[in-house]
Amino acid sequence: MPKTADQWTDYQLIDAGDGEKLEQWNNIVLRRPDPQAIWPADGHNRQWEKADAIYHRSRTGGGEWEFRKKLPESWNIAYHGLMFKVSPTGFKHTGIFPEQAVNWDWMSQLIHDHKDENLRILNLFAYTGGATMACSAAGAAETVHVDASKGMVNWAKENRDLSGLSNHSIRFIVDDCLKFVEREKRRGHTYHGILMDPPSYGRGPNGEMWKFEKEITGLIQACLEILDDHALFFLINSYTTGFSSLVLEDMLKTMVLPKHPDGLVEAGEVALPIQSRDLLLPCGIYGRWQRK
Repeated sequence: MPKTADQWTDYQLIDAGDGEKLEQWNNIVLRRPDPQAIWPADGHNRQWEKADAIYHRSRTGGGEWEFRKKLPESWNIAYHGLMFKVSPTGFKHTGIFPEQAVNWDWMSQLIHDHKDENLRILNLFAYTGGATMACSAAGAAETVHVDASKGMVNWAKENRDLSGLSNHSIRFIVDDCLKFVEREKRRGHTYHGILMDPPSYGRGPNGEMWKFEKEITGLIQACLEILDDHALFFLINSYTTGFSSLVLEDMLKTMVLPKHPDGLVEAGEVALPIQSRDLLLPCGIYGRWQRK
């Protein structure tokens, strides 16, 4: 069974189908494309026609928002004591991937149960920092947030302040993730928890090329060099089309377990529950190693 993000109160997936999803973010309803939702939408659900904004894809790539009413530039949603800024971007995203709450909860519980160990956590491809804030709030002694986009790192700093974590030890780094990890090895720094959400394709701040299937093995190998001998967890998220969660499971079994045999490996899908029907929307895959 997939891991389902069903603990939200400020977010809900109202319906999905016909290549779109209908979501409520606090009191604002957005309609966005989703390539996984290929089944029929609920034709009896009139909320589809009442969306406050609709994202239309362009045939030439990208797209734009159609605003049915004037919306604030941004607004906030809460999750288990954390607060995040939501804002519709030109690439259809909103600054939050709500399905990742299942991983936030998993890491938060592990950190809370072992916070007396002065845990150092590294978040790679950290985006706007949902996982960063969850780990820090759970009791990590230090959380390091790395992303190649300065704009996303600034957004993460806003989420830190909104979540009341300004006095927590969070380091924000704008850098290519692999280069940062290699420098941490030279510095002799290690981490008790490492998580990553690598893109299918991307570029670093200095034009570094990234392609998931070519780069992920090298990145995992580099991360293992800075994964502490008393590590607590290692997590990989992926939205790369065409890759099964079994790929992540096999990578963790062949790469992480030999160095950290005192752990358990698990992999699968993450999903969001569709409120109007007994359906789940698949939202990517995960692979986890955790200390026994």
